[in-house]
Amino acid sequence: MTLQGAAAAPRIGLRANWRQFTLLVIVNAFVGAMVGLERSVLPLLAEQEFGLASRTAILSFLVSFGLVKAGTNYFAGRFSDRIGRKPVLILGWLAALPVPVMIILAPSWSWVVAANVLLGINQGLAWSTMIIMKIDLVGPARRGLAMGLNEAAGYVAVSLAALAAGYLASSYGVRPAPFLLGVGFAVLGLLLTVLFVRETREHAKLEASQTEGDPVEGPSGGEVFVRTSFTDRNLSSASQAGLVNNLNDGMAWGLFPLFFAAAGLSAGQIGVLAAVYPGVWGIGQLVTGWASDRLGRKWMIVSGMWLQAAGILLTAATRSLTPWLLGAVLMGLGTALAYPTLLAAVGDSAHPSWRASAVGVYRLWRDLGYAVGAILAGVTADLFGFIPAIATVGVLTTVSGFVVAVRMRETLPRRNVRSVA
Repeated sequence: MTLQGAAAAPRIGLRANWRQFTLLVIVNAFVGAMVGLERSVLPLLAEQEFGLASRTAILSFLVSFGLVKAGTNYFAGRFSDRIGRKPVLILGWLAALPVPVMIILAPSWSWVVAANVLLGINQGLAWSTMIIMKIDLVGPARRGLAMGLNEAAGYVAVSLAALAAGYLASSYGVRPAPFLLGVGFAVLGLLLTVLFVRETREHAKLEASQTEGDPVEGPSGGEVFVRTSFTDRNLSSASQAGLVNNLNDGMAWGLFPLFFAAAGLSAGQIGVLAAVYPGVWGIGQLVTGWASDRLGRKWMIVSGMWLQAAGILLTAATRSLTPWLLGAVLMGLGTALAYPTLLAAVGDSAHPSWRASAVGVYRLWRDLGYAVGAILAGVTADLFGFIPAIATVGVLTTVSGFVVAVRMRETLPRRNVRSVA
């Protein structure tokens, strides 16, 4: 890992690019940690320091985060194709720097909502770009493994940061201690990116030149959007599943801490529950991404959506810590099966010349799920209570699995591409 100098001819494959790939995995862990700080603490901050009682008002931070992250994902893909991956990644880290400071100093909830606008920009630009860069580096033979490692790093970091934030909040209060960690995460992520990350766009051009199908110049941005959203059965099936996946994740992020607090759990116990779900999700992806390169994508996605639904419905149906822990484990296992596999399926289905744009569109729909989940869960909880809100999300997740089962075709390439190592 050196400063970006004279670029060597690109080579595709995990073995050929393991140093840069490892660096990107580490950087993605810092991206995940920025989100993890909020998962166990921010809803409690809304109640304890700002006196918010409405679940819809509390979850407003997730609406702003989800809408901005979704839109930024789209532009991250387009800009990565046009100006390169590294400049977009640097912009993502610059957006992260003010976030923890704004939350620490916030005199009103509107500051927290504004901070989450910047966090959405950070996550959309940084996480999307690192997904694209890893796909560029490894090529088709290890795409599932690459996405598994990427998402594992991010969500293990989410888990550890949520656990640390819950401990700090229980010991020192919800502000400022948990968010001081975020200052360090943002600074380190930016420094590693500026000093050591290399551009990967030439790897995508090399793969495109070796791939049959669409011309290298690719379709227009509008055509990519329509294909990924509606007309291509594989890409559009993945897009709706991604939206529902993050709809239930948004509900878990915003509503579960309030639900558990209302049942009498401490901030430390809530931190444990908030950590188990992304922890299992993160660690599980070390296996599931690799497995999807051998077993296929479709049925791993379907089973993952149904396992998530089982965990959500179990949480709604029970009233104590032990079954809630089991529900978190089931949600984590289900998401581990679906999350990297959906990204790999999108990578399978899009030509390298417009793949970054397709990933951006997919992630636009996926992260709209945060906003949809926050609004749906918040309004339903205000009108009918926590349990109907949680159960509704569980039912929607079940239906999404059926959509993939009926509409999606298997996307794993049939030809043996494992010679690219």
